Amino acid sequence: MKKFLLTIILIGLIGCKTNGQKEVLISKNYIIKKSDELWKKELPNLSYYVLRKAYTEPAFSGKYDNFYEKGYYVCKGCNSKLYDSENKYDSGSGWPSFDRGNDDNLEYSVDYKIGYPRVELKCNKCGGHLGHMFEDGPIKTTGKRHCINSAALKFIQIKN
Repeated sequence: MKKFLLTIILIGLIGCKTNGQKEVLISKNYIIKKSDELWKKELPNLSYYVLRKAYTEPAFSGKYDNFYEKGYYVCKGCNSKLYDSENKYDSGSGWPSFDRGNDDNLEYSVDYKIGYPRVELKCNKCGGHLGHMFEDGPIKTTGKRHCINSAALKFIQIKN
């Protein structure tokens, strides 16, 4: 029983929520540059922490997790087009998932924040943290899963 409780506690400590992670400082020279104070003023609180501090919103809490309207998604920080709705699918992970994105506006890097390497996805215009890419996506398309925080996105609807 003690082993079971210890395992549960450890899983809780290293889970997907990143509140315990070190603060991330965005230092690359991006096209869109703003002071931290301005980002904090312009963005909703959760979006600020996700985009600027690389936090992760809780699973199944984001507004775009079960959202399937026709349109596209842009960076909430700078409005750069990131994902088309036709590439969104239900991964069951609790976060919006896409099998591909607009590579012209995405930056791929590796982070070790939770002790092992993950492919981090950022907006390459403003440096905003979006989420991570995994190799467990739909085999019939790309095999990739872009696991993205809803708080990092804004949806633009396409009217027919």
